[in-house]
Amino acid sequence: MKAEIEAKFLAINFEDIRAKLRALGGVCEQPMRSMRRVTIDNDFMKTGKDAFLRVRDEGDKVTMTYKQFDSLSVDGAKEIEVEVSSYDQTIALLAQAGLQVTSEQHTKRENWRLGAVEIMLDEWPWLKPYIEIEGESEAAIQHVADQLGLDWGDAVFGDVMAAYRVEYPHLGLHDSLKIVREVRFGDPLPELLKRII
Repeated sequence: MKAEIEAKFLAINFEDIRAKLRALGGVCEQPMRSMRRVTIDNDFMKTGKDAFLRVRDEGDKVTMTYKQFDSLSVDGAKEIEVEVSSYDQTIALLAQAGLQVTSEQHTKRENWRLGAVEIMLDEWPWLKPYIEIEGESEAAIQHVADQLGLDWGDAVFGDVMAAYRVEYPHLGLHDSLKIVREVRFGDPLPELLKRII
């Protein structure tokens, strides 16, 4: 499995980041677009790991990914990803194999590149905009974070739930969007994210 070396920076002003990326010679490889994905949680897969399957329509391609989180660290995410020809047919194939969708999630993403480092501007429902910086080494992504004026001490590691846990501090390590059947812009805040008093 390939290790993903990445860090998230939360509550980001996208216009500021775009201006800084342009000034540094960054290139927008894909403008902001809507994406949709489904996840299949490991409860169905019985791996015993913090892992899931994902089928994602990225606008220009469709991918299926096995994603595993060994730790909440800069290189704790591992994945195997393949490109597939059809979003709906891949979901249907998995369903026939007994792997049912846990959650359908709609997001937005814009992809930039600065040298060998990829910077993703991400929007998720009920979450402030954030960026993800991914590269070949921690030093490479830390260098880009520094160039963008970001404090490495503010970096967040892990899947998107790490970002939700910062914004919704009542969430625990085992809380997950997987229990929210549909994650869509404009929908009301789900019970999971409401603070329980």
